Amino acid sequence: MTTIHSPDALCLLPLDALHRSLGGRMVEFAGYSMPVQYPAGVMAEHLWTRSHAGLFDVSHMGQLTVSGDAAAGWLETIAPGDFQALQPGQMRYSLLLADDGGILDDLMVTQTGSHFYLVVNGATKAADIAHMQARLPSGLSLTHCTHLALLALQGPKAVDVMRRLGITPEFPDHIAIDALKFMRAGPYLWQGIRLGISRSGYTGEDGYEISVSANDAERLAVALLADPDVKPIGLGARDSLRLEAGLPLYGHDLSPEIEPVEAGLAFAISKRRRLEGGFPGDKRILAALQNGPARKRVGLKLDGKQPAREGAAIFAGDAEVGTVTSGGFAPSVGAPVAMGFVAAAHAADGTSLEIEVRGKRLAAIVVPMPFWHKNYVR
Repeated sequence: MTTIHSPDALCLLPLDALHRSLGGRMVEFAGYSMPVQYPAGVMAEHLWTRSHAGLFDVSHMGQLTVSGDAAAGWLETIAPGDFQALQPGQMRYSLLLADDGGILDDLMVTQTGSHFYLVVNGATKAADIAHMQARLPSGLSLTHCTHLALLALQGPKAVDVMRRLGITPEFPDHIAIDALKFMRAGPYLWQGIRLGISRSGYTGEDGYEISVSANDAERLAVALLADPDVKPIGLGARDSLRLEAGLPLYGHDLSPEIEPVEAGLAFAISKRRRLEGGFPGDKRILAALQNGPARKRVGLKLDGKQPAREGAAIFAGDAEVGTVTSGGFAPSVGAPVAMGFVAAAHAADGTSLEIEVRGKRLAAIVVPMPFWHKNYVR
């Protein structure tokens, strides 16, 4: 987990006072003061999200809109998705690519019917916006929606909570909140407040992400937390949940030095784009698709209880063959797990490797990801 050590420059979340009143332990993250955990602790928060519903404040993320008739085509010049094929209410996971195909960020793109709505990582949003603005043609507008907060309600009880809260579609012919499927989105209303809601998230569980005016965010959060199935969840459990789900974290498992195929994200390169190219680094990425990458992101399960952390070297015999990029104890699995990049010759499931932790070699085996089954409603 990246921590920014610049207290004088820290931004406050719209729910800062609420987090503190709930006993949140605040830390520096992506330039913000954010809750890493609440009094129950990371383990309890993690397991509660897997069994009930956890409320995450992810307002540090960047919420952007791209408007204009040629918006879909322009997005295809900076990312490898087929955005022209998206219908209103559909969303896609995609990647902002450097000219050489390295990953500048991962992001979510939603076709709203009137514009494209993007969610980018908090630590990279300033650089992402600058990158996009420098390439934005006349006739398109890029807006950073600083007036919005973003909440995520995750877990198997999330759908029941949203139903009980009384959220309704903004338009009568739109889909009910409990009938919304994974990777679909739409406009909704709650007590006269407009909400942009998608059935998506970063935990591997069913759930929703809710874009709401920063002025109304506390009212909504308090109402959600009043439901007995909901507890507040901090950054610590958010990290362990996404690790169990095999989801990469930018700045750790993804970076400008990593291209999509070696990162295990080839699915983000749409079929049409594979045939046509036309995205940054297309020659390098398409070659990796055809010939295979030199290294691959893999899942690793360790023997014993000691976890391996980011930066730990991975060995096959005496040869160093890779590096851990994310690691920790997985509460739902009951064992330490890790993700890392290893040479392709050692990336097959079932391969026995060793990870060096504090001068000691720990036995590990390459396993399929996710480490914990995903519960998306498709």
